[in-house]
Amino acid sequence: MRTIRLVKTACKSILRNRVRSFLTMLGIIIGVASVIVMVAIGEGAQVQIRQQIEAMGTNVLTVRAGAMNARSGVRMNVARRILTLQDIERLRDLPGIVAISPISRGSGRLVGGVGNWQTTALGVTADYLAIRDWDLDDGVMFTEQDIRSAGKVAVIGRTVADELFPNIDPVGASIRIGTLPVRVIGLLRERGQNMGDDQDDIVLLPVTTVMQRMNGTRFIDQIMISTETMDDIPHVQEQVLAALMAIHRVTDENTFNVRSQAEIMERATETSRTMTMLLAAIAGVSLVVGGIGIMNIMLVSVTERTREIGIRMAVGAREGDILMQFLIESIVLSVMGGVVGVVTSVVLIWALDDLAGIAAVFVPATVVMSLCFSGFVGVFFGFYPARKAARLNPIQALRFE
Repeated sequence: MRTIRLVKTACKSILRNRVRSFLTMLGIIIGVASVIVMVAIGEGAQVQIRQQIEAMGTNVLTVRAGAMNARSGVRMNVARRILTLQDIERLRDLPGIVAISPISRGSGRLVGGVGNWQTTALGVTADYLAIRDWDLDDGVMFTEQDIRSAGKVAVIGRTVADELFPNIDPVGASIRIGTLPVRVIGLLRERGQNMGDDQDDIVLLPVTTVMQRMNGTRFIDQIMISTETMDDIPHVQEQVLAALMAIHRVTDENTFNVRSQAEIMERATETSRTMTMLLAAIAGVSLVVGGIGIMNIMLVSVTERTREIGIRMAVGAREGDILMQFLIESIVLSVMGGVVGVVTSVVLIWALDDLAGIAAVFVPATVVMSLCFSGFVGVFFGFYPARKAARLNPIQALRFE
């Protein structure tokens, strides 16, 4: 009952000076809202990163050739072109591998239809679509015969189709990539943006076509492998690395980089998480500033109510009663600011997500943490003014004008 009376007294004191109380709480409101919104934006970024990487396949391995060389005391990754189509055939039979495709990158301006367009050309096999979980909207994928003969055929993405063949079915049309004429035999299903890149701005060709007719090389740039489940990834990863080292007769594991999408996701998520914590810490500084504001106002309040304190002491109030009165007043101010800050953050998160299009995910744990911290701020910064009030001399306090 004593605590309830003190809370009521604190609320009455706060309501007597509504404007001053609101300005005092403003620092806490801004601090709590900032922390919750920053964490929500960071969590939204992490969710987007996970979704975008998962869209590329969660049970996918990427193999590249590269060696760690030391130059001037610095270890750096130096690309080596040693992967070949023969490596694909030897890896294909390893247990746990469901699909495998080489990738050879080409470049050149597309000419055909109503104009021209600069895009990415990838030399792949039919397994590439299975690895990426990608389907065709129209037409067919090139065959093993097309790969063996370095066929002049292509499968294009929706963006390329819209640029070269607006409102026209591109399947069956002829285009030129640089100086290489090819026939469009398929149209990929639209995928949209992923990690800032337009997935539909792409042309797929038989890998041998890119290697022989465009790049004039027998080497490929990388290998993509999919496993049946994510649980198979560690075992397959070890097997692929061991097999490639045996095939190329090397002993340095850094000769090949075998990376899973899960590792990429973990790195990206960890980076985003670190940035989120940094932003939350910066936003948390405003909570401390708000606490200093509460302490300043409480010191002013003690000075203004010195005579009131003297009267309370004269009628029997003890030091502990005065201390608790002002400490609870400080806590109520801080917690009320925290509650308003939470409500403000909910509105801001909704506005960012629905109106501004910025991904923000509300995290309930952050609300609890922010409210607890705002209460702690009230105790920490309210203790000194409360103790000062409790230690006033009753006689001097009664004489205060």
